[in-house]
Amino acid sequence: MGIDRMPPQERRAALIDLRAPSEFAEDHAPGAINVPLFQDDTRSYVGLLYRQFGPEAAFQEGRAAVVEGVQTLVSNILSAIGRPMPAEDLRSRVLELTGGGMARMEGALELCPAGDLEDDAVVFSCARGGLRSRSVVALMRSIGLDTAVGLEGGYRAYRHSVMERLEAWEPPEMVVSLRGLTGVGKTLVLRAIEELRPDWTLDLEGIAGHRSSLLGMVGLAPVSQKAFESGLCRRAARGFPAGVMIVEGESRKVGDAVIPSSFWAAMGAATNIEITAQMPRRVEVLSEDYLADPSALPLLRRQLETVSERMPGAPDLAGMLDRGVIGPLVELLLERYYDPLYRRSEAGKEYAVSIDAACAEDAASAVIRWVEGRLESVRD
Repeated sequence: MGIDRMPPQERRAALIDLRAPSEFAEDHAPGAINVPLFQDDTRSYVGLLYRQFGPEAAFQEGRAAVVEGVQTLVSNILSAIGRPMPAEDLRSRVLELTGGGMARMEGALELCPAGDLEDDAVVFSCARGGLRSRSVVALMRSIGLDTAVGLEGGYRAYRHSVMERLEAWEPPEMVVSLRGLTGVGKTLVLRAIEELRPDWTLDLEGIAGHRSSLLGMVGLAPVSQKAFESGLCRRAARGFPAGVMIVEGESRKVGDAVIPSSFWAAMGAATNIEITAQMPRRVEVLSEDYLADPSALPLLRRQLETVSERMPGAPDLAGMLDRGVIGPLVELLLERYYDPLYRRSEAGKEYAVSIDAACAEDAASAVIRWVEGRLESVRD
């Protein structure tokens, strides 16, 4: 069996991730296609058998599940890579390959380096590069897919490479942090900067799928810690060719995702730019953020109930939402909840310049002018 020893993101070959849907959803290599060998319930049951009765019992249950679902499995794999379905009895093929039990099958699946992969190679990956991927490679090769190989170490190897790269990451020459009260539009300014100067910014909230507050998940899809780190790794791989990284000032956690130490240290040493806006603009920004997706209103209502419990006097924020009293609701949130928290967290911070963000595009241009002026003076 061929083994691909290179990180999957550096290959042009197709990458088929055989892990269960929940494993894949937590995190996966860039470009991977999920074709599960086992669904979540089957994987859980096989794992239970392994713990209680040993590997052979788990193997036999897994074998039965694969025999039952092999037509669909192979069809999904071949469909994903644009190959035709063979006219074979795949159930018999699986029974033949696995008939000697787990020990015999593991002994038959020998490992060897794959060498240079062809563009039409199909790389199969599981959690650790074990029996799941190796057995599927054997099956696919037995029906004529000679370019099938397995990823040595599976997802675990990919995950290890992500952590190594994050730990080794070094910041560019200049790191700038956009700071300011909730609702001033820091994210809007950051994204406008990216439009004007590609690869100048690091959008932590975009990678995390979270706005970094108690209401920050409303209308978004927060990702796992592992997926957050994978996203950071992909962004870091693009680099900051201008020698500038502009990031939004955050706490150590963006929702539930923790910023890795290398990035956190760079943010701590950043030059701070204060982004400001008047209350009407802040109300407008937050209203657009939280009310953009009507399907997210039930979650917003539940989160507002939680926020109310933490505010002096416990105002009925959820009731205000129900009545459509949006402007006063947002203003109350800002003045009595967000602003006091932010001012405490910003105590002692110094800012190189303050920029009004009534218009995000104008503010972005102002930030760019300031940064380019600073770079010019530093490099002269």
